[in-house]
Amino acid sequence: MPKPLVGRAQLSTEVESYVREQILTGKFPAGARVRAENLAEDLGISPTPVREALQALRGQGFLSLEPRKGFRVLGLSDQDIDDVFLAQAFLAGQLARRAAVNLSDEQLDSLQHMHEQIDQAAARSDSETVQDLNDSFHRIINKSAGSPKLRLLLSNTLFYVPSRFFATNHQYPSSQHRANVLDALRRRDPDAAEESMSTLISHAGHLLREYLSDRQVETAS
Repeated sequence: MPKPLVGRAQLSTEVESYVREQILTGKFPAGARVRAENLAEDLGISPTPVREALQALRGQGFLSLEPRKGFRVLGLSDQDIDDVFLAQAFLAGQLARRAAVNLSDEQLDSLQHMHEQIDQAAARSDSETVQDLNDSFHRIINKSAGSPKLRLLLSNTLFYVPSRFFATNHQYPSSQHRANVLDALRRRDPDAAEESMSTLISHAGHLLREYLSDRQVETAS
């Protein structure tokens, strides 16, 4: 039984995030029906924010609405995942390209320290720390690019990835690919930074496909 959301702000947004995560992790498989009233009862809230959340997810392509039958989960195909990470790799690569000439020496030292900490956390199977540090690593790079609209576009692609991907599936981002990003940034090489970041993100896409396959999530054709 999910934790009740009674009394918490932004209920519709929280329900949206909750349902999206259930879909992305296969707990709400493709083809399953999602009824607002049942979900509201499970979450301990009124149906109104649930309906708003389900409509938002319909607009994002996670649900379909069938007349007199309600919402149905739409699966993510391999092509969907490839397309999402193609866009994500391009946008993250562009941000890294711009960050290569903007990052301060202090920020680069912080990134190096985070890189080492991620490896240490992965070695002791501390997936929560890996997730937190990995998020911070990319946040520093993306913010330093000075391109808020690109960051916004990138954040939209993250709707199609489990929010705590590394923490929940216990697979970790590539240390070597991350080291290549750091090397390019330290050399202030925009071309190499873009290429290495795109490669790092593409590798994460392969991990997601493997994760969904292992959980036998039904994908849409």
